[in-house]
Amino acid sequence: MITISLCMIVRDAERTIARCLDSVKDAVDEIVVVDTGSADRTREIVRRYTDRIYDFAWTHDFAAARNRSFELAAMDYILWLDADDYLAEEDRDKLIELKKNLDPGIDAVCMLYYLSFDSMGRPVMAIRRNRLVKRSRNFRWHDPVHEYLQVDGNILFSDIAVRHGREEPRTDRNLRIYEARLARGETLSHRELFYYANELTEHKRYREAIEIYRRFFSEPVDNFEDNLAACDKIAHCCRELGDREKELAYLLKSFEYDTPRADFCCRIGYHFQELGKYRQAIFWYELALRLDKPPNEYMGAVNLSCWTYLPHVLLCICYGKIGQLDKAYEHNEIVRSYFPDDPNVLDNKRKLEAILGKRSEAE
Repeated sequence: MITISLCMIVRDAERTIARCLDSVKDAVDEIVVVDTGSADRTREIVRRYTDRIYDFAWTHDFAAARNRSFELAAMDYILWLDADDYLAEEDRDKLIELKKNLDPGIDAVCMLYYLSFDSMGRPVMAIRRNRLVKRSRNFRWHDPVHEYLQVDGNILFSDIAVRHGREEPRTDRNLRIYEARLARGETLSHRELFYYANELTEHKRYREAIEIYRRFFSEPVDNFEDNLAACDKIAHCCRELGDREKELAYLLKSFEYDTPRADFCCRIGYHFQELGKYRQAIFWYELALRLDKPPNEYMGAVNLSCWTYLPHVLLCICYGKIGQLDKAYEHNEIVRSYFPDDPNVLDNKRKLEAILGKRSEAE
C-alpha cells in the first residue's frame, strides 16, 4: 500500500479549512500545510490536524509556494488540495481504496474536479487535475498565478472527484499579479495570455479582454482545450458589449479546434432562441442531445448540464413557442426525471397536460 502526503498552501482560510481536512484526514498519512500569511484562525484550526505547518513569505507566486509544500513531503505520493476543496464521503472511500491498490508504477493520478452544482447537488461544471503524484518524480509547479503542475509518464485517469466549495468572494489578486508583471516589462506566455484575459473578463473589462484573447488566438495552438475555452469567454465578452454577431462568430470558431460539442451547441441555440428564431434554436439543441461527452482524458472544462438536462429545458420552451406542445411536454417530462420536485417543472406539467387534455377532448 502506498503512503500519501497531503500538501496545501493556505491563507486566511478559517471558514473552509476544517471541512477540507475532515474530508481527507483518514485517507492520508501526513498533512503538510504552508501558510503564506494568515491573519485569521487558520493556523489554530490546522493545528488540530497536524503540527506540520510552515511559514512561507508571500512573493506573489503561487507556484513557488506549492513547490515549497511539495519539498516538505515525506510520503510516496503527494495529494494537493486548496482550502476550499473537499472530498465527498464516497470519493474519500474511493481514495482509500486507490491507496490500497495503486500500482507503484503510476506516476500521477488525474482526478475530476467539480466546480459548481445544481439544485440537487449534482455537479454541473467539471474539469480534470493531476491531483496525486509520485514524490520521487519531483514534478514541479509553473507560472506565478493560475499555476499548473507539469507531469508526464504513466498517468491514471480516475473517477475520484474533488469538490470545490468556495465561500470567500473573488478578489482582484490574480489580476494585480499579472498587471504588476506587465508593468515590470515581463512578457506573458501563450498560456498566461489566456488566463490574463480570463481575469479581465472576470472583472468586466471586456474590451481589454477581447484584445488579449485575439492575441492568444493569433499564436500557434498549445492546448486546444484552452482555445475552446477562449472561444466561450470571448463570445461572452461580445455578448456583454451587445455585439451579438461577433458572439455567434466566436461560438462557431470553436469548431476550428474540435468537433461540435453540446455546450457550444446550447450556446448557439440560445443565441437563436433570444432572436425568436425557435426552429434554428431547436436544431442546435437537438444536435446537442446527439453528441457524446468528451473522452475521459479530456482536461478542459465540461458543462455537464449540456449533455444531460439543459437541452431538454430549452427544447421545452422552444417547442412551446412554435405550438408543438406534445414535444414540449415530452421534453418537460425528461427534465422532471432530473428535477422531480421543481415547482416550475411541475407547473409546466400541469399546464401542458391541461391544454393537451382539452385538445384531446375536442378531437
